[in-house]
Amino acid sequence: MASPTTLSVDAKPYPYVFSPAHTALLVIDMQRDFLLPNGFGEIQGSSLGAVQASISPVKKLLDACRQARLAIFHTREGHKPDLSDCPSSKLIRQNASPDNKQHLNVVGDIGDMGRLLVRGEAGHDIVDELRPLPGEVVIDKPGRGAFWNTTLMDKLKAKAITHLLMCGVTTECCFATTLREANDRGFECCGIEEATAGYNDSFKCPTLDMIHWSEGLFGFIASLQPLLKTLASITSDTVALGARTPPQTPPTFDGDLTISALQNSYRKGLSPATMLEVLFDRIVKYKQTDPAVWIHLETKASVLEKARELEARWPDRTKLPPLFGVPFSVKDSINIAGLPTTTACPPLAHVPPKSSPAYEILLQEGAIFIGKTNLDQLSTGLTGCRSPFGIPRSVFNPHYISGGSSSGSCVSVGAGLVSFSIATDTAGSGRVPSGFNGVVGFKPTRGLITCQGVTPACLSLDCIAIITGNITDARTVWDLCASHDEDDPYSKIAAPMQRHVNSTGPQAVSFKFGIPSPQSLAICSREYRRLFDDAAKRLQLLGGHLIPIDWSPFEQAGKLMYEGTFVSERLASLPDDWLVKNRHHLHPVIKDVFESVVARHSTAVEAYRDLQAKALYTRQAEQIFAYSSLGVDVVVVPTAPTHWTVEEVLADPIATNSVLGEFSHFGNVLDLCAVAVPAGTYPVPGSSGNTREQHLPFSVTFLGGSRSDAETLEIARRFEKSMDK
Repeated sequence: MASPTTLSVDAKPYPYVFSPAHTALLVIDMQRDFLLPNGFGEIQGSSLGAVQASISPVKKLLDACRQARLAIFHTREGHKPDLSDCPSSKLIRQNASPDNKQHLNVVGDIGDMGRLLVRGEAGHDIVDELRPLPGEVVIDKPGRGAFWNTTLMDKLKAKAITHLLMCGVTTECCFATTLREANDRGFECCGIEEATAGYNDSFKCPTLDMIHWSEGLFGFIASLQPLLKTLASITSDTVALGARTPPQTPPTFDGDLTISALQNSYRKGLSPATMLEVLFDRIVKYKQTDPAVWIHLETKASVLEKARELEARWPDRTKLPPLFGVPFSVKDSINIAGLPTTTACPPLAHVPPKSSPAYEILLQEGAIFIGKTNLDQLSTGLTGCRSPFGIPRSVFNPHYISGGSSSGSCVSVGAGLVSFSIATDTAGSGRVPSGFNGVVGFKPTRGLITCQGVTPACLSLDCIAIITGNITDARTVWDLCASHDEDDPYSKIAAPMQRHVNSTGPQAVSFKFGIPSPQSLAICSREYRRLFDDAAKRLQLLGGHLIPIDWSPFEQAGKLMYEGTFVSERLASLPDDWLVKNRHHLHPVIKDVFESVVARHSTAVEAYRDLQAKALYTRQAEQIFAYSSLGVDVVVVPTAPTHWTVEEVLADPIATNSVLGEFSHFGNVLDLCAVAVPAGTYPVPGSSGNTREQHLPFSVTFLGGSRSDAETLEIARRFEKSMDK
C-alpha cells in the first residue's frame, strides 16, 4: 500500500508531524562499553540498571522503524587507537579532580572488553540485540555530540532527511548533546522517552523537559507506544523481521528495475535469478534494435551464478544490503579486474589487476554486474558517434544520436537493460546522453566519488557519473559510493561549512534558482526553448523564486574547456610519443581533435593564464551560489541546446559536438554538481515509411555549488515528481 505523505504522533509540547520518506531513526551509543558490566560506564562508577533496561524499548522502536522502511543511523563514541582525535580535557579533567575516587580509568586504558572507548575494540561495538543491519549507517564519533568531526550531516542530507526520531544513551550526555546539535542544524527532532536512559535517574526528566520546554525550544518528546502504533499504520504489507523463508509461491518479476521496486520484490520472495532471466531476454532482443550498446556482456550463466551466490550469502530477506540483486552496467573506461578496459580505443586496451573502488563498493552492497558499455573513444565527445564499436542510438528514435561520451551507459538504462550505470562526466558526458535517452544523469561534485581506476580524459576535471531511471536511485548509489579516498589526489573531504536544513514551514518548500541569459538561450532549438520556459514556470509553481544572475562566469568557464589550453590535458595522461605511434588506430574525428590540440603549440604562460581565469570564474560562481540572501540554491539550464540526428552529426562532427556542450562544459571547471532530469517530450516527424508522429525527450540540468549535492538532488526530485502528475 502507498505510504501517507505525513504521520503524526502525540508529543510534548504538541503533536510531532513527520514524513516517513524524510525521517530517520538515530540510535545513540548503544555500545557494550556503556551498557555491559565492566565497560567504560560502570568503571566510571555508574549504575547500569536504567541503561540496560533501555535496550528492550530501543529494540522495539528499531524493529518498528525497520518495518516502516525508515532510514536507520547508529552512533558509537570512541577514538582512534592512537588517541590522536581525543582532546586532552577528556583524558584529564575528571581524573584530575582533587576528590576523584571513581574516574580511575580513562579513555584508552585496558578493560575487560579491550581498550576503553577505542575503535575496533569489543567494547566499542553495539550490543548484539541492536546490531546494525546491511544498509544502516554507523557513525563513529569522537565526542559526545554526533555531528562534531563526523560525516553525520553529509549522510543525513544524502538521504534527504529533515526529521529525526532519537533514542539511546545516555539521556543527559550524548543523547541530549546530539539532539541540540541537530536542532542547531535545522532538523526537527523527537526524543522517545522510554527509549533513552542515563546513569543518574534524577537527570532524565529534567533533561527531557528542557528539550520541549518553552513550546519546543529544542524539539519534541513522545512516548513509545503511540509512536509504535503510528508506525504500524504503514507497515502492514511488509515482511516480518526475521522471516527467512520466502512465500511458498514466489512472486513473478513485474519488470520494474528501479532499486526500491526490486528491493520490495526481493523482500516478498522474488529471486534475483527470476529477474535476470527476464532481463537477459530483454538484452538479447534489444541487441537486434541496437547492437552498439555493449563492449563486453557477461554470460547469462555467470550472472545467474552470481545471483545464486547472493541468495546464499543473504538468506534473510529482511536483512538485505541496499543494492541486493540490482543489475548495473559500467562504462568501459572504468577498471574491472580481469576484464579489458578499452576506452573504445583498442591500442590503449589493458587488463587491470585491480577494480575501481566505486565498482567494488557496488558489489559489496549486493549489485550484480551485467557488462561494460560503449562510449565515444577516449571519453572524448558528446555525440555517441565516435566509437569503433558502433554508434548507439537514442532509445526514443534510432535516427537520433544517443549522446556521449557515456552513450552505452545511458542507453542501457533508458532501454531498461539495467537499473543503473556507472559512467564518467568531464564536460557533460553523463548529462547530455542522459537527456537524449530520458534518464537521470548525476554528476556529483568532482572528487566526492574517487576516480581511481578510471582511464583519464582530463585528469583534473574527470568525475564519476551515475545514470539511473530516477533521482531517488541516483541518490542511493551516490550515497553508497561517496567517500574520501586518500590515494586519489583529487578526492574531496566533507564540506567545511554546512548549510542548515529547512525542515518545516514555507522555507521547507521554497528555493531560489537562476537561469541563463536570453542571449545564451538563443542557441536552443525552438522546441527546446519552449520546453525550457515551461520548466522554469513549473519550478516557480513548486515554490521556486527566479533570481537574475550573472551568466558570464559560466559562459567564460565553458570556453576554457576546449577553446583554451585545458583540452591539452587530454594528452597529458598519455606517453609523449603515444599519438605519433597510434594516430592510425584512432577514430578519424578523435585523430582530428588530438592533432588540432598539438597544432596549437600551447605555452605554459597560456596555461597559467587559463588557470588564473578558472580561479576567477570559480570564485564568481561561488558568489552566485552564496549561502546568503543574495545567492541561489540552483542554476537550471537545458541539458543540451538541441538533439541532432546521426546523419547531421556525421556530416559535421566537430561543430555539432561543440554546440551540445553549451550548458555542460563549465560544470567541472567551476567545481559544480549537476543532475540532468527528464522534463517532457516533443513531437518529431515519423521516419521514412512511417508516417506516425514520434516523440523525443527534453531534459533540464540542475546545477548546484560545490558539495551542495544533496540540496541540488532534492530540488531536482521535487521537479521530477511534479512531472509525473
